[in-house]
Amino acid sequence: MKRRVTAEEVLAVLCMAALVLITLLNVVTRYLTEQSFAWTEEISIVLMVVMTLAGAAAAMVRDAHIRIEALYDSGTPARRRRLRMLSAAVTALVFVVLTLLFLRMVADEMQWHETSMGLGVPRWWFTAFAPLLTAAVALRAAVLGWRVWRDPPR
Repeated sequence: MKRRVTAEEVLAVLCMAALVLITLLNVVTRYLTEQSFAWTEEISIVLMVVMTLAGAAAAMVRDAHIRIEALYDSGTPARRRRLRMLSAAVTALVFVVLTLLFLRMVADEMQWHETSMGLGVPRWWFTAFAPLLTAAVALRAAVLGWRVWRDPPR
């Protein structure tokens, strides 16, 4: 059975490919010249965060987040439905709060003109994506909760 690939999965794969390429280039450069590109660390950190948040959103789409299977599987279908709705609601709430905190952080970085240590560019260039991705996870969780609520228990 074919399954649809989500935008979040594509983003996570692109981040992983970029991380592999950056790491490979850094290793080869260090081997040949005995020096490294220190600035690649900043980019790698950003790519790791983007990959993690994109993966979280993709997991929400598929309802594939970690659960306590002993508690979940031992219940009735109605209990499993309530647990899925609770999980989706709590996840959405946590990521809405994270979105607000990231928005504040980006605003502070813009206001105080913070720059990155390695490249010397504005830090908000690296953090501006975070509120968007956490909002995407919150939205995916809310949609999942709505789908579970709308469908009758089996």
